Amino acid sequence: MPLLRPLPLAQEVYDNLLEQLISLRIAPGARMSVDSLARELGVSQTPIKEAMGRLEGEGLVVHAHRLGYRAAPQLSEAQFRDLYDLRLTLEPQAASRAAKRVNDEQLAALVALADETRIPSLDARSHYGRSAKADAAFHDTLLVIAGNMLVRDVLAKLHVHIHLYRLMYHASVTADVQDEHDAVIDALRRHDACEAEQLVREHIQRSQQRFVDLLLF
Repeated sequence: MPLLRPLPLAQEVYDNLLEQLISLRIAPGARMSVDSLARELGVSQTPIKEAMGRLEGEGLVVHAHRLGYRAAPQLSEAQFRDLYDLRLTLEPQAASRAAKRVNDEQLAALVALADETRIPSLDARSHYGRSAKADAAFHDTLLVIAGNMLVRDVLAKLHVHIHLYRLMYHASVTADVQDEHDAVIDALRRHDACEAEQLVREHIQRSQQRFVDLLLF
């Protein structure tokens, strides 16, 4: 079905492909033909290529010379566990530092991002990609507030949250995430470093368990 045009075309194409990749309508490893996508969405190749470039930078699309584009492969069980081990090592301590440094403007930004993680219904496919991006931005902002750019760069290059959302396209996940984000924000607002550290640790552990329960890792 051709796209509507309320957004700049390149952004609309990007949002559409992001949603298809995260919701697994485009399966991991599937070939993504620029020509076919242009016909499907009723656009020229130019916005498709622009979107592919952005998605490749986010680790959702891979490009090989002469082979074209493919959706990135899904996380393996070993990669999944390694990612959570890394997060548990790095993020709780960063939250502790953030609680000591956070200001009102940064708190407002976190509140806005936490609100964006909410998905209104199970059928709201177009919201799922935005929720994944907002969740990633929430955790990234915590690292920025903490002032540890090395940790931020490590996690950003792994595209942790985007790939985790691809593992489980299910809106009920975000209801729990919303409450947990709100609790972290409250601890930051009170500059309680110990509680912020503990809440982020528990948030990551619960996130891991939600995936394990549904995916049977």
